[in-house]
Amino acid sequence: MYSDIIALMRPEFLLLAQIVFLLIYDLFVCECGKKYFDTIACGLFVVCSVISFYPFGGVTVFGDCFGGMFSTSEMSQIVKMILCLGALLVFLQSKTWLNDERIVGKRSEMYILTLSTLFGMNLMMSAGHFLLFYLGLEMASLPLVTLVAYNKWSKESVEAGAKYVLMAAFSSGMMLFGIALFYGSVGVEGMYFDAIRKYLMVQPIQLMALVFFLSGVAFKISLVPFHLWTADVYQGAPTNVSAYLSVVSKGAAVFALMFLSFRMFANVFVYWQYILATLIVLSITIGNLFAMRQTNMKRFLAFSSISQAGYIMLGMIAGTDMAMTSVVFYLLVYLVSNIGLFGVVSIIENKTGMLTISDYNGLYKTNPKLSLAMTLFLFSLAGIPPFAGFFSKFFVFMSAAEEGWYILVFISLINTVISLYYYLLVVKAMFITPNENPIEEVKSDCFSKIGLFICLACTILLGIFSCVFAFISDASFALF
Repeated sequence: MYSDIIALMRPEFLLLAQIVFLLIYDLFVCECGKKYFDTIACGLFVVCSVISFYPFGGVTVFGDCFGGMFSTSEMSQIVKMILCLGALLVFLQSKTWLNDERIVGKRSEMYILTLSTLFGMNLMMSAGHFLLFYLGLEMASLPLVTLVAYNKWSKESVEAGAKYVLMAAFSSGMMLFGIALFYGSVGVEGMYFDAIRKYLMVQPIQLMALVFFLSGVAFKISLVPFHLWTADVYQGAPTNVSAYLSVVSKGAAVFALMFLSFRMFANVFVYWQYILATLIVLSITIGNLFAMRQTNMKRFLAFSSISQAGYIMLGMIAGTDMAMTSVVFYLLVYLVSNIGLFGVVSIIENKTGMLTISDYNGLYKTNPKLSLAMTLFLFSLAGIPPFAGFFSKFFVFMSAAEEGWYILVFISLINTVISLYYYLLVVKAMFITPNENPIEEVKSDCFSKIGLFICLACTILLGIFSCVFAFISDASFALF
């Protein structure tokens, strides 16, 4: 029995082992050894991630444990792998930032806190019980507050941390109220997802519980009207932390909501579809309109991520195995494209401190490689072929259209054209807008180069090789 639990929770146990090891290493190693902390942390994370998910599907055990409180499947393992890839890319791109003389003595905390959030996200995605789901959510959220306020000398970073913790507390309260309503309407078994699916009916109290619960999760995904914290927090937080928030944290919340909607809310699927459709239209439209007005790159990317969250939800609304496949594939493509884009912004910010779009005028003259990389990432996010972002958007639109959501798909297509305009504004600044004093040539460290190379390779190759989509599709089909 214990061997089965260890097999089911292998990724979680290995994450805990990494956290403990890094804590002990940071406490007892000499100052000379601490110089290699980044390399050891990244190397250990890669090794443990490989052990966690290999061999995949063959010997690996899938099922439930702890009386159904924790469950895992092939699809949840795939999403955990995607989130681990995102965390690794953030680690690689954080080396220069962590070498700042104001941080260098405390850089180990960034790795430990990030791994702690990843552990909470894993619990949240594999939860079969509201208690474990909520614990996982809080374990993922509280360390993020510290990461957002990591630059203690920056007023913007401290302010962003305060805003994030207040908004997180408010959304957590809304979610708890929804969970309490589920418990009150179903009874003692109302904490288990499978039990709720059996007893969930079209009752006002249960529909109200659904609204409050969805509102709490929508905060993590930055869906309108629960998005007001996003731009301020992304602007104030360290750039690499903003990248983590925009992709890894959001991806975990998306998968958790998707799995719950297909597993727990199946009986009232038609009702929450219309709630979700409203959030999708608002998120895509408002995110695009406000992104057009931004001059700061991090606020620009924040509103872009709000719009991208709407596209992710568009795939979920169909409620089919194709919908789940398209959402997970979209998350993978969005992860590599957005983290790559944040990586370029981080490299330039760390060397020059420049963050406005006008600062990028004429960037191609002095930094042609960074300009080209940034252009490819922007093209992918905009959905321009032949990059992976085009195919991810295509699959999302197709899954929604197959279920008859033609008007919603049409509105999303119009917004895609709008997003193309503001993404190309950055490209125009780098390649066309003249500037007599462009940003000087920027040299990035080896870790950042490796991270950017992985992001670029995935952005190009994921749209060409269909085996990745087929692999995700097989896992989705097994759940239906």
